[in-house]
Amino acid sequence: MDLPDSKFNTPLGKSVPRREDAALLTGRGCYTDDIRLPDALHIAFVRADAVGPILSLDGPEDPADIGADHVFTANDLGETGLLTVNAILPDARPSHFPILAKDRTLAVGQPVAAVLAPSRSAAQDASEAVYAEIGDPQIADLFPEFPGNRAMGASWQSGSFDTTAAQAAHVVECVVQHPRLAPSALEPRAVAARYDQDRDGVTVWLSTQTPHRARTELSRILKVPETRIRVVAPDVGGAFGMKASLYPEDVFVVWAALTLRRSVRWTASRSEDFLSGTHGRGARTAGRLAIDADGRFLALEARIDCPLGHWLPTSAAVPAWNAGRMLPGPYDIPVLDIETRAVLSTTAPVGIYRGAGRPEATALMERLVSTAASKAGIDPLKIRQRNLLTPDALPHEGVTGRRLDSGDYPAALRRLSEAAGYADLCETLAQRRAAGEIVGLGVAFYVEPCGQGWESARVRREADGRIVAEVGASSQGHGRETAFAQILADRMAAPMDAIEIRFGDTAVAPKGIGALASRSTPIGGSALALAADQVMARLREIGDGETIETEVKYEAEGEAWGYGAYLAVLSIDSDTGVPTLEQLVCVDDAGTIVNPMMVEGQIRGGIAQGIGEALLETLVYAPDGQLLTGSFSDYALPRADDIPPVTIVKTETPSPANLLGAKGVGEAGTIGAPAAILNAAYDALKDRGVTSLSMPLTSEKLWRALNGLQEQQDN
Repeated sequence: MDLPDSKFNTPLGKSVPRREDAALLTGRGCYTDDIRLPDALHIAFVRADAVGPILSLDGPEDPADIGADHVFTANDLGETGLLTVNAILPDARPSHFPILAKDRTLAVGQPVAAVLAPSRSAAQDASEAVYAEIGDPQIADLFPEFPGNRAMGASWQSGSFDTTAAQAAHVVECVVQHPRLAPSALEPRAVAARYDQDRDGVTVWLSTQTPHRARTELSRILKVPETRIRVVAPDVGGAFGMKASLYPEDVFVVWAALTLRRSVRWTASRSEDFLSGTHGRGARTAGRLAIDADGRFLALEARIDCPLGHWLPTSAAVPAWNAGRMLPGPYDIPVLDIETRAVLSTTAPVGIYRGAGRPEATALMERLVSTAASKAGIDPLKIRQRNLLTPDALPHEGVTGRRLDSGDYPAALRRLSEAAGYADLCETLAQRRAAGEIVGLGVAFYVEPCGQGWESARVRREADGRIVAEVGASSQGHGRETAFAQILADRMAAPMDAIEIRFGDTAVAPKGIGALASRSTPIGGSALALAADQVMARLREIGDGETIETEVKYEAEGEAWGYGAYLAVLSIDSDTGVPTLEQLVCVDDAGTIVNPMMVEGQIRGGIAQGIGEALLETLVYAPDGQLLTGSFSDYALPRADDIPPVTIVKTETPSPANLLGAKGVGEAGTIGAPAAILNAAYDALKDRGVTSLSMPLTSEKLWRALNGLQEQQDN
């Protein structure tokens, strides 16, 4: 075979169809629940129906009496380790990690016992015969290692807000309450463990974003060598952060397989995911912004309170950390006073969810900016243009430690204005308001961290030109196999059908981080690019005819920051309060774009989830800890008719922080859309004197606002 042709027509930057789709669309995908384990025992978990001390746990003396093979409680597990918590906040540390509740329950839905039977239905039926009697909770004693239930936090300061505010022309303030959300991936949590007698170990199929980390944590918690555990992430039907951490149920399945020396499996029901899967958002943010007479931003004060559940997932600190360190967004504000904290509660755990702190920071900052524009009588686009960092100010380092790497923020805002026909749109809306309609326009600008740290890759070029790549990064259903093949085809001047991509199997792929934090393309893709470059350099040295292989651990030089601007038009029915999102325009800069079609799909998907937060979705707990929205009968997801016409404008400013110049884009819509929609709602109601709204902006909340009634809080 000849050496690669320098005139090769690269697929990089082209809308190549996803190579994963043919199998998935024809029913030939393989998810965790599809793994065949003919002799497996199925697990049903007995879950707490209240919070408090366990007074008794009643069940059969002989599991066979209820059609089960085994019934296990916490006393059967012995001593287990703790789940690692990413210590990105100074005082973040591991807490209790209850695989099965022992002396007390800390949340409704927490597993207190496990029933194993030959079939799923038999296990579920048998679990009805096991009952935990739970007494009244002593709230003060539930989290003794965390005074005041405060788990972690941080603060950053430069200058004095009060001193600056005293001399400012205007000081505005706002509070933004985010709803608690259920990630709601198409595929629920699932784990299947096959016991391998020859090595006294297990192969674990797990619907996860982080297979290597899952293996490490299983090894630590169960106190067994990693060599006895192989983790495979087959096709993953969505995750959105919910599958980034290891769950007590996952650990129990592997413990049972190792203990019984038999295959074991569990797949969550949808209600189990509502009850015990990680939730997202729920933060309350409050801030004040001081500006001068010309609308220049002088000082920002922000307080961020993020909820946690009764145990801490691996990334428990990330939302609070991101929400604090991202401020003040794309603006250069000399005086900052920022505090973020996270508090434990008797609920399901709260972890990362698509955006993970980014929407929280952006909604607060952009709500303050729009309030300042109204107070000063300045157009909301103009006040943003006046305060955005300019290209010559980048890179820009802030007091929180962030380093905005590259971009042209003012140009993005100009492109938004052009794409929306801003001047004409404002005139049209003014005419509609004059005719009695309730309609508003909202704008939001965001920046987001999206790619740092390391990832590994191994690339082999066979003598016949075929290429096999194994990468530590994985996929949660977002087309990584296609994007990675495009990157290699470009770097190695090879046809895509000659490239095989492998990931998600700890026995095959080199150790890696996984698919989270919008890092798959910037970091995983850069690792592949580096390995490919080394293979090609060697090929040029020795010529064709030999197999060449290299393995690399790529460490990004910095952190890539994406950015963008969103505009929303929202109307409200005066009689019913029903909101209609009429139009959404967005400009996103994702750096080097590998596949425009997939980028657009990620933006549209993120927008759909952002609309869900802004208008529809919320998890609600009763005072006694009962989840009132534990099914899709009570929890409203957006449907196709909830999504308005969306105008998507993409820009490309390569990031200097990684080899590809790529930035993430999968979370963009969840960041920009809610902030723009919230601002549009306030704009629509500005003549009614409405100063307090919380998401989701349901028809009841908007009707109450229209009629001057106090909002009923459900968060």
